[in-house]
Amino acid sequence: MPHTLLINPTITSRSSARFPLSLLHLSAALDRSGSSRIIDGNVDRDFISDTLQAMAHERFDAVGVSVMGGPQVAPAIAVSRAIREHHPDVTIIWGGYFPTLYPDVALSAPYVDYAVRAQGDHTLRELVGALEQGSGASLEHIAGLSWKKDGHIVHNPSRGFTHADPGVVLPYDKLGDPRRYLARTFLGRRTAAHQAAIGCRYHCTFCGVAAMFGGATLLPTAARLERELGYLKHQLGADSIQFFDHNFFDREEDMLPLLEVMARLELPWWCYARSDALLKLSAHSWKLVRRSRLRMAYIGAESPSGQMLKEIRKGTRPDQTLAVAELCRRHGVIPELSFMVAPPEHTEEETEHTFEFIRELKRINPHSEIIIYIYTPLPESSRNEKDRGRRPSAPLCDVHGEPVVFPATPEEWTQPRWVDYACHADAPWLTDELRRRIHDFATVLRCRYPTVQDLRSPPWAKRALSAAASWRYHFRRYDRPWELDLANRLVRLRLPQVSGL
Repeated sequence: MPHTLLINPTITSRSSARFPLSLLHLSAALDRSGSSRIIDGNVDRDFISDTLQAMAHERFDAVGVSVMGGPQVAPAIAVSRAIREHHPDVTIIWGGYFPTLYPDVALSAPYVDYAVRAQGDHTLRELVGALEQGSGASLEHIAGLSWKKDGHIVHNPSRGFTHADPGVVLPYDKLGDPRRYLARTFLGRRTAAHQAAIGCRYHCTFCGVAAMFGGATLLPTAARLERELGYLKHQLGADSIQFFDHNFFDREEDMLPLLEVMARLELPWWCYARSDALLKLSAHSWKLVRRSRLRMAYIGAESPSGQMLKEIRKGTRPDQTLAVAELCRRHGVIPELSFMVAPPEHTEEETEHTFEFIRELKRINPHSEIIIYIYTPLPESSRNEKDRGRRPSAPLCDVHGEPVVFPATPEEWTQPRWVDYACHADAPWLTDELRRRIHDFATVLRCRYPTVQDLRSPPWAKRALSAAASWRYHFRRYDRPWELDLANRLVRLRLPQVSGL
C-alpha cells in the first residue's frame, strides 16, 4: 500500500496555528487505500528538519505539499528543495490554492513533479496509487492533475468536487495532541477551527475560492455536522468554533438543519457570510441564529460602488451592506466587514468613497468591525475555466503605466511585492501618497475602534487609544497620525486581517 507524507509549510505563528484541515481531509482519503503521515509547520517550527528525519526512518512513496499563495510559498520551496536534494527519487506533489491558480508556475520548478488542482482528495489518491503501481500511462486519465510529459506541461481535465460523508471524524490523532490547536479567542478559551461547507456559488474576480470551485458549493448534512462538532466539543473540549467555510450561510432551506444543530450544541461561533444571504433569512431562522450563539460574521462588502461590485462579479449591492449592518445590530451579531480599496481604475476616488462609506457603517452600527485590503485581481489565466473571458477586466498597469507582468516561477512569487499582492496588502498601481493615505486611515480607524478580537491589549490601553484617535476621526484628520503610530509600538493592537482570530 502506498505511504504518503503530507506537509503543511509554516504560514503563521504557533499561537495562531489551527487544524490543518486540508491535510486532515487528504489523509482520510489516502488512508482508504494506503497510509499517510502529517507534518504541520505551523506547530513543528523546524519542520524541514522533521521532514528529512521522517524520510530517513520511513519509506514514503510520495510527498504532498500544501501551498497557499503569499508567505507560504517560500517555506514550500525550501522543504521541496531539501527533499529533492536528500531524496531525489521521491515524488513531490504540490496542491492547494497556489498550484490551482498557477499550475504552470508551480511545474516550472525542478522540485515539483505534479500539481493537484482544486479539491485534491480523489486526485491525490488516484495519483499516488498510479505511481505505486508504476502505471504512468494512467496519469492522463486522472482528473484535476497537471504534470510534465516529454518536457511539456499537461493539464488534465478539471475534476468536479464532492462532499461525501466518510462516516467518521477526521484523523485528528495524526497531529499528536490535537488539543494544542485549540486557541483562546474572543469566542472562548478553547476555540476549534472547522470547515463544514465548501465552495461558493459566486465568481468574484479577486477570489481564489471562485477560481478553485467555479461557482459551486456544497453543505454537509446535519448528521455529519453534529457528529464532527460533537467530537470537538465532547472529546477535545472545544468551547467555541471558528468556521473556515467559504460561505456558511447559503440558501435558507439548506441552512435550517445546520442552524438547529448549532442551537443544540450552544458553541459560540464565527463564520463567513454574505449580506444578501443574511438579509433573506426569516424571523424563524434569526431566532435559531441567536440561540446558536453566533458572535461574528465576516462579510465581504468590498466596495460602496455598485458599478465596481458588478465589475468584480460580487453579486451584492451597497445598500445591502448598510442593511445587514443594521440587521446584525438588532440581532446581537457583530458584522466583520471587509473592503477592497484602490482598484486599478479611479483609484483615489474609489478609495476616498470607501472611507466615507465605512464612516456611515460605523454610524449605523458602531460595533461593526472593518477590514481593509487592497484590491488585487487574479490574472485572467488563473480564473476558473468557466469564467475566463467573461467580463474581462482592462489590462493591469503599474504606477508608471507599464503592463503588470506576473511572476513566472515560485521564487519570483516570494518577492515581498508579490507576497503583498497575494495577501491583498499592496498593488503595483498604488502611489506612495495613496499607500500612505490608506495606512493612515486604517491606523486612525483601528485605534478609534479597537477590535473585540484583541485579548492581548489591556482594556485601559484600548480606551486610551480610542480617546487619542477620536479627534482625528471626528474631523477626518487622518494624515500622518504620528502619535498613534508611536502608541501602537507600545500597545500592539491585534490585526485580524493578519493574525485571524
